[in-house]
Amino acid sequence: MPVYEGPTIDEAIKKGLRALALKKDEVKIEILNEGKKGFLGVGKKNARVSIEPTVAEDISEAVEETVADVVAEPAEVVTVEVPVEKAAPPAETVAPAADRIATADHEATELTDEAAIKELALYLTKITQEMGVPALVKIDRTERLTVLHLETDKQGILIGKHGKILNALQYLAQVFIHRVAKNKLSVVVNVGNYRQKREEVLTRLAKRTAEKVKETGRPVFLEPMPAFERKMIHSVLSSDDYVKTHSEGEEPYRYLVVEPQKKYF
Repeated sequence: MPVYEGPTIDEAIKKGLRALALKKDEVKIEILNEGKKGFLGVGKKNARVSIEPTVAEDISEAVEETVADVVAEPAEVVTVEVPVEKAAPPAETVAPAADRIATADHEATELTDEAAIKELALYLTKITQEMGVPALVKIDRTERLTVLHLETDKQGILIGKHGKILNALQYLAQVFIHRVAKNKLSVVVNVGNYRQKREEVLTRLAKRTAEKVKETGRPVFLEPMPAFERKMIHSVLSSDDYVKTHSEGEEPYRYLVVEPQKKYF
């Protein structure tokens, strides 16, 4: 839940709208703290509001339907062709765009790493165009991981409520790269600094969850999240002798379970 602060409620809202590049009628605003003027600067507190995009709900539903369709597709499916010259409402175009992964070209299943990543960048570019949120894809590649940064002036829409749209795009990207690349590649789709902030959130979540497990002696089931996010929590808790972690469920709804080490409970 994105939270923004300012000297007044209006200033906090303006700050949030600028950060999300959205208008007031495109978001849901919740006032968390009205702020306090204080006396001679003593006791002064900023106003705090949470702002979440609402215009992304239809897109989110469409992307989730697309993910379900992709899960059901045969493994040899590879390429996508999206006619970007036609303008259409986002909720009606996201699913058809990604569904066209189903136009398989068996000759394209053994691409080199570089070629596969370029194809993925083109795929994400076309998908975001049909969503009505065109993004420039910039590639940041290291030996172990490739990050595709989606640069747009409407970051909030591509991220979605609680990151749902970005995670759906992440899942589609991973499926796509597995189908076209000769080698097994790990890719991460990012918008702005969302992933960095998410890593901080997941680290705090992991530690809080571990403490809860130790206090209650009972397992905690976390919400579904992408594989690389589950790995973050696995990593954070790997050094804690009192808890252990494992994943359950099927992608893209696979979730993490944090449970007590029986020898200590």
